[in-house]
Amino acid sequence: MTELSNTKPPVWFWIIAVVALLWNGMGVLMYLTHAFMTEDMIAALPEEQQAEFLVEHPAWYTAAFALAVFCGALGCLALLIRKKWAFVLFVISFITATIQQLYIIFTVEGASPVMPIMVILVCAFLVWFAKMSTAKGWIK
Repeated sequence: MTELSNTKPPVWFWIIAVVALLWNGMGVLMYLTHAFMTEDMIAALPEEQQAEFLVEHPAWYTAAFALAVFCGALGCLALLIRKKWAFVLFVISFITATIQQLYIIFTVEGASPVMPIMVILVCAFLVWFAKMSTAKGWIK
């Protein structure tokens, strides 16, 4: 084995990977909530939250949402098992999340751009982190 393949990641690598998995896990839960919320469940929500679930989004938006969160979560799992295909999953997540979040910023009336921009930045960071981790030999 080469020295590069024996390189162990530092503790902060694992902390970032676990925090990123929790972040993407919340995204998966948000997607599943939106995908499987029934009309009765929506009716039980406070009126302010009902409007969010009653907005009809195009099918491509829902597909982008699903790809973004599931690729992000799988990318985090790939980091944790130290596989370099985490980078490809994070790139897919970044592209689809950016499309989805820009749609929200430009089409949803009254939507704050803070969370969408934060989502895009986190996705970009994970792409960079996976690339850097591969270069340092932490994932292979």
